[in-house]
Amino acid sequence: MKILRSIGNGVCARLLGAALVAAGLSGEAGFAHAASEHERLREPVKQVADQRLLIETPDGKGELPVYADHAIDAVAPDVTKVLVIVHGTLRNADAYYATGEKLLAKAGDLAKGTMVVAPQFLTRPDVRAFSLSAQTLAWTQNGWKGGDAARQPAPVGSFSALDALLQHFADRRLYPSLKTIVVMGHSAGAQLVQRYAVVGREAQDLANTGISVRYLVANPSSYLYFDNERPALPADQSVAACPRATQWRYGLASAPPYVSSQDPKLLETRYAQRNVVYLLGEADTNPYTHFIDRSCAAMAQGPYRLARGLTYFDYMKKRHPADLNQKVVEVPGVGHDDEAMFTSDCSIAVLFDRPVPQSCPVISGTAQSADTSQ
Repeated sequence: MKILRSIGNGVCARLLGAALVAAGLSGEAGFAHAASEHERLREPVKQVADQRLLIETPDGKGELPVYADHAIDAVAPDVTKVLVIVHGTLRNADAYYATGEKLLAKAGDLAKGTMVVAPQFLTRPDVRAFSLSAQTLAWTQNGWKGGDAARQPAPVGSFSALDALLQHFADRRLYPSLKTIVVMGHSAGAQLVQRYAVVGREAQDLANTGISVRYLVANPSSYLYFDNERPALPADQSVAACPRATQWRYGLASAPPYVSSQDPKLLETRYAQRNVVYLLGEADTNPYTHFIDRSCAAMAQGPYRLARGLTYFDYMKKRHPADLNQKVVEVPGVGHDDEAMFTSDCSIAVLFDRPVPQSCPVISGTAQSADTSQ
């Protein structure tokens, strides 16, 4: 598929208008749809996870709700793989947990020994709506997606919460047979996962205990870039027209302390070597649905999610011509649908170390001996 390149401010508006026409939406109807979507963001979640994991960090501690198909603190000698599935912008971890269970069912014997875990990053309105304990961690609506500090009960960042969650699985008294953790997310969850794949601190400690970590990034609205280059912009335009394009979460400027305390060059070098698969829906080409980020910073990355993902991977390949341990796997016929993405044959092949079907287009990284399905 040809990736559109004209993403300047004026061009963005024309591109968006044309896309709305193609999608059967007038400008007025499209913006009304967006308003309706954002109303949904202010509503409390429908369900809250039934288990709690105590998250302890140097910034404080709190309880993170999680769904899991095993008791989170019980000994699980048969678990060899853990899928950590991060929910989307609606914080509906129940739906993502259900998708994980469907994924296991479809995978059949391949999924033997696999545990599904779905953490839930709540907001204060969620906590109030369910009269949850004051120790329940709660972030702002957008804050959890980018590593911001929780608003209660302590300023625990969502990256630190993920560190603690992964650290929990490194406990060999509970998980003596664990070999692999996959941190995976779709849409807003994929935004968190992609940034965490860059900045997360637990992977090496887990590797030292014999546990490998891989990341599955599915259809996010935007990606974290390492410099001011935005390949989706035409040659005669720059990010100067949109300063936000280089700010955190789109770039490294003004990042939270968890990120800014680390060496940017080391972050990129380490990220290129991490086992990352970008799972992209070939039909995720509508620029005006499912809470897609339409800010100038996001539009500088491309007009819609598929284009943004392909552009970003091309950017990473050019920056790492010999050591990119990553790949793109496209899911034919699927748009912005977490269940269809994660239960696809393409996804199951990636998750369970099987050859990717020929029906799933693959773009490989540049590492000479890399096989990101392993």
